[in-house]
Amino acid sequence: MTATDPADLGAIEARSLIARKALSPVDLAEACIARVEKIDHAVNALVARDFDGLRAGAKAAEAAVMSGAPLGALHGLPFGVKDMIDVKGLPTTFGSEAFRDNIASGDDAIVAAMRQAGATPMGKTNNPEWSAGGNTRNRVYGVTANPHDLTRSCAGSSGGSAVALACGYAPLATGSDTGGSLRNPAAFCGIVGYRPSPGVVPGNTRAAALIPMPTSGPMARSVADCALMLSVLARPDRNDPYTLIAGGKTLWDPAEFANLPRRDLSSLKIAVTEDYGFAPTETIVREHFRKVMPQLAPFFGQVEETTPDCTDADRIFSVLRAVQFLGVHAKLVDAQPELVGPNVRDNVEEGRSYSAEDVAQAIFAQGRYYRAWQAFFETTDYLISPAVCISPRDWHELYPIEIDGEPTKSYYHWLAMAYASTIPGHPSITIPCGRDTNNMPFGLQIVGKRHDDLGVLALAAELEAVIAGLSDLAPRGPDIAALAAAPRLSEAPGFLTFD
Repeated sequence: MTATDPADLGAIEARSLIARKALSPVDLAEACIARVEKIDHAVNALVARDFDGLRAGAKAAEAAVMSGAPLGALHGLPFGVKDMIDVKGLPTTFGSEAFRDNIASGDDAIVAAMRQAGATPMGKTNNPEWSAGGNTRNRVYGVTANPHDLTRSCAGSSGGSAVALACGYAPLATGSDTGGSLRNPAAFCGIVGYRPSPGVVPGNTRAAALIPMPTSGPMARSVADCALMLSVLARPDRNDPYTLIAGGKTLWDPAEFANLPRRDLSSLKIAVTEDYGFAPTETIVREHFRKVMPQLAPFFGQVEETTPDCTDADRIFSVLRAVQFLGVHAKLVDAQPELVGPNVRDNVEEGRSYSAEDVAQAIFAQGRYYRAWQAFFETTDYLISPAVCISPRDWHELYPIEIDGEPTKSYYHWLAMAYASTIPGHPSITIPCGRDTNNMPFGLQIVGKRHDDLGVLALAAELEAVIAGLSDLAPRGPDIAALAAAPRLSEAPGFLTFD
């Protein structure tokens, strides 16, 4: 059924209505702008805006429809852009005070691909400083709040994108993910975030090109919309050494993502784990997962509680992550320490604490870890787990220092549920699955075999439909009227600090 307000339309539905001349791209753009203006004071998700550009793009899209011109896959759709990549003429601050006045001179390749498919950027979405951390806070734009409870974190680092989607600012948004930066905010905000296999979405701006832990990916309010966006982002680009290209084409067919095949759930063997054997998982998360799986298990052919061997996961991720931060941010920390926040500074200091032998051992341990995961997936089709170790907490808490009374090892330790699959490079998606006992959205994570991106998306779409039919698990969006009536988030103590 078509949404009453065009701002609440999904990408596929809106694109179809536009093509049939049943929805004007101008009306869609105005509805999205109106939604931002109505509630963003309460959540602070869209931190740099280009409404003039969006209106111009919508008018051009409408003219193309009326003239009968060929329409792109995303024709007439607004989208949000995480403030880690460039949109020509808009700030790219990375959430860093050192880049507060940085204006992009051109579009990132991802933005260019979206434009070519007919979409128009509406502005930049908030993220932590340099995407360092699972709480979307920085000293340039301040904090972004969870729209389901304005006192709680929206996670991160793609927190602004997740909130914008949950609130109906746009049907699509960009995100990026190293240790769950797509998946964690999707879980906290009740939307869908997809981390593809390395190279599927080329990362021409990824500094450590040969360490494929970071990757960009699509975010949306449904699996099919994510897949549609992926069909545009998955393109040949030799700037990413993990993008497999033969004869000028990728080894995966992007068109397949736009038309997901059906999957027979009853034919699948599914592994389930609530902690991968090592993740510091909160009791409230375990309890909800134990409530969810008995309802979903009957739809599968076989379900087994088991996990891949995750030996040394914390050490591998800690060392390789710190080395990347050291390479990118050490000069900034040394030259302008007063402009660097605690998470970035801690990562650089951690990187400097490791020896060459530490790095070598982490690289070889990652190789063993990878092979253990390949062996595991020889006997199972997909792996299902919670997406995040904790329920959303007070946004004033920069990161969890304890989980169920046990101290965490680092500011990113609570992301272990996500980085378990980052280390071997497996595709992973988070879909909403009910609410926990704090009445906050719960994200279910589905992990597939390396390069089985189409299979992960197809399974997720089937499971999404199952969940929608279960009354206690079906997703619920935020209360837009309550957000409109909420006070300005910028007036809250701690809004613009790390304290």
